[in-house]
Amino acid sequence: MKLTDAKPPYESTEIGTPKDYTNDMYRYYFEVGESKSTAQIIIQSYIGPEKSQEMISLPHGYEFELAIQCVPDIVSDLVKGGIGVYQVVRYAKTNNEWS
Repeated sequence: MKLTDAKPPYESTEIGTPKDYTNDMYRYYFEVGESKSTAQIIIQSYIGPEKSQEMISLPHGYEFELAIQCVPDIVSDLVKGGIGVYQVVRYAKTNNEWS
């Protein structure tokens, strides 16, 4: 298997999978069921104020950048907050790094 230039270096078969613990970031869409901005507050508190500036609010969810290993944590936080998560869509890898 080929090692990548990801940080830390990972075998290429792990990139983009649940075993991806690199700092690589991807663009995500979280579709949620809510009538207030509770999901937005939960997501913003997880990703922080700097990354929250790039978050896009859509009619049924939010689009933002995130590292793969953070997705289960955010889904768990949303469920604990009483928010229904209807889908999580990973679009594409970006040039940014999770820190």
